[in-house]
Amino acid sequence: MRVKLKGLNKVKKKLADGTPVTYFYAWKGGPPLPGKPGDPEFMAAYNAAISRKVEPQAGTLQSILNAFQVSSDWDDLAPRTKSDYVKLIKVIEKEFGTFPISGLKNRRAKSIFLSWRDERARASRRQADYGWQVLARILSWAIGRGLIEANPCEKGGRLYQGSRAEFVWTGDDEANFLASAPPHLHLALILALWTGQRQGDLLALTWPQYDGERIRLKQGKTGARVVIPVGGPLKAMLDPIRQKVGHVLLTLDGTPWTSGGFSSSWRKACAAAGVVGVTFNDLRGTAVTRLALAGCTEAEIATISGHSLRDVRSILDSNYLNRDPELGENAIRKLEGRTKFPN
Repeated sequence: MRVKLKGLNKVKKKLADGTPVTYFYAWKGGPPLPGKPGDPEFMAAYNAAISRKVEPQAGTLQSILNAFQVSSDWDDLAPRTKSDYVKLIKVIEKEFGTFPISGLKNRRAKSIFLSWRDERARASRRQADYGWQVLARILSWAIGRGLIEANPCEKGGRLYQGSRAEFVWTGDDEANFLASAPPHLHLALILALWTGQRQGDLLALTWPQYDGERIRLKQGKTGARVVIPVGGPLKAMLDPIRQKVGHVLLTLDGTPWTSGGFSSSWRKACAAAGVVGVTFNDLRGTAVTRLALAGCTEAEIATISGHSLRDVRSILDSNYLNRDPELGENAIRKLEGRTKFPN
């Protein structure tokens, strides 16, 4: 009789010599398991891992981490966000799994968690901030359910202060890329610039989501549903190659892209075109900037990009438009138009 092992994660890979192998993990992001399902050592390792996860030591932070991962809040997270959270929760478990819940309300707890964040910041301030945010969110969830009395990570400030002001694709960047990059990458550029969507959502885009006038999609990260009217330059590229089924963006071989494969090809194409200092992800902010420069309101931009109004405002206020010289030119021209000059 076959027994279904709940949560078992199976990953297929190929060795350097091409031999296919399958690795098993107790759950996605969980510990690796020896052998294969049904083997005595496999079952023993699986049961031990599940026991440690489901029945953590009472009164420890591990019990909170586990409870969050079976909550409705967890279910509401987008798949990509869950994947990111799993990696960070494993880091938190290793460092603080046995941390007593009662210790969270101790006045020294915040210092302990800040020291952990600062230590991680030596390798990456951004990842240190993300780990802090994940832990803060989980503890906030636990407070809301009466599982803990204090959240020492509620406020901590950000270490990473990255500005995207200088990371906007210019008209020259776009022209150089289109002049040099392989044709099958051109559509990806125009799609990003005319929709303002994330790489993952564009790689997943299929032809049924385009009706000849609009693109409809549900964003993988936030779950937001957006309906994007297709502008002339994008429509001119889509209509001649439109299909009834299949992915819109394809490799040179006509197969759907993997995330890693696309990123690698994109980096090489940018390098060959002399496009430096900007990435594919920067096209999303570039699209927001161009919409604003075209006179779109924040609400209009948010409708297309799927950002919240607050996020659109943050992008425009803090990251892009405060350094865009075209805005200054527009402002002075408008002022000149309203000013009467003496004869």
